[in-house]
Amino acid sequence: MAETDAPLLIKRYASRRLYNTETSDYVTLDDIATFIREGREVQIIDLKSGDDLTRQYLLQIIADHESQGENVLPINVLTDLVRSYTTEVQSIVPQFLASSFEMLREGQSKMLENLTNPIAAMPGFEAMQAQQRAFLNAMTGGWAGGTAPKDEGEAGKSEDLDEIKQQLADLQAKLAKMSK
Repeated sequence: MAETDAPLLIKRYASRRLYNTETSDYVTLDDIATFIREGREVQIIDLKSGDDLTRQYLLQIIADHESQGENVLPINVLTDLVRSYTTEVQSIVPQFLASSFEMLREGQSKMLENLTNPIAAMPGFEAMQAQQRAFLNAMTGGWAGGTAPKDEGEAGKSEDLDEIKQQLADLQAKLAKMSK
């Protein structure tokens, strides 16, 4: 299901049946839960009164999942939620919960990005890739199967390669003297 700016409008009829206005068919609470999991916002309206019933149905979906053994909310969290309705803390609980879930979503997004390419998140990764490409180009340029320099820029790289080879030979000679 594609994410859109407008929420999916579900109308509740007097018979308590839920009607999807986009697909012109009846839906269940499980269907609504699936829409939400797929990233879709929903709005459930009572057809007769026009009341917004979204909160009531979302709570029903949560209660159904919790009662089926899909426990996401620990008992102490549920207890604290019940307490928050009877104290002055009630005013800060919605903001706290909204902020907590926003941080959770951001963390999940970053984790998914890093899972697709965890090394790319490492500082200096792009510079390291550029160095590796330059080294490989320099090393394969003079070998069989490699390509010879094609223009002045690549000729300069060839001179750089010669200089690197000379430095490497000098280092090897120094190491050989040190080991004697």
